[in-house]
Amino acid sequence: MATSKSGASPAQRLLDTASVLFAKEGIRAVGVDRILSEADVARASLYQTYGSKDALVAAYLERQDDTIRAGQARALARLTDPVDRVLVPFDLAAKDVRRRGYRGCVFLNALTEFPEARHPVRGVVERHREWLADLWRRELTAAGAADPDATVAQLVLLYDGGLAGCKSARSAEPVLRARRMALDILQRALPHPS
Repeated sequence: MATSKSGASPAQRLLDTASVLFAKEGIRAVGVDRILSEADVARASLYQTYGSKDALVAAYLERQDDTIRAGQARALARLTDPVDRVLVPFDLAAKDVRRRGYRGCVFLNALTEFPEARHPVRGVVERHREWLADLWRRELTAAGAADPDATVAQLVLLYDGGLAGCKSARSAEPVLRARRMALDILQRALPHPS
């Protein structure tokens, strides 16, 4: 595959450009022609590499998922307290909200932009959400929660609500409030040391 002066392949330039534009402006708001122009890539490269804009969107979301999983793993490696470990997604979300011009959770936004049940983008989003729920379930089970599934359902609701609130409030306060509520739930759900 040919590369530009920067050394990045057309596929990499497409994904890098799309990632910036999708996060900044939304997925459907950014057309293929704009991505091609800003990436300085021929249309044929998009279709040879990804096959469609939808597949490029899925690659973008998979990249976001990989980044979040890696950040989560780094944070968990430093923590031993079960409550702190369960609250890590809230902490990382609060940092993310503060770090960039936050337009909302990229996964929840993608669900809004692609409501079709069988759309490939939806599959990527569902895998990400299942991963997060499974992570919480493992942590809660290891910590001795009596009903990990019920607690996970509460955490998911708080997390989603906190992220949605951040989009509206344009601050991290809603996800920090959701974190405090999650802490209350965890204090009731986990056994206390004697």
